[in-house]
Amino acid sequence: MQSGLKKTKSWVVEFQFDSSLKKDVLMGWSSSKNTNKQIKLLFSNLEDAKSWCLRNNFSYVVEDQSLKAIKPKNYSSNFSNTRRTSWTH
Repeated sequence: MQSGLKKTKSWVVEFQFDSSLKKDVLMGWSSSKNTNKQIKLLFSNLEDAKSWCLRNNFSYVVEDQSLKAIKPKNYSSNFSNTRRTSWTH
């Protein structure tokens, strides 16, 4: 199975982790009054994401995208003679 590239071509704006979480005594759930951690915005390009942050007075950090090299495979490669390990079910 190969990993696809679906939903990897967009830029994401996420808020930083809020350390003011409180643990509920009865149920053990974590809660906070800050709902920004629930928001995740997707943009088609980096410039739109930056302009949204600037318009709404948010500071931002751009994390460099890591490109993943995909080696094309097919079903017959499972039975290849040059396979390093044996193929089992």
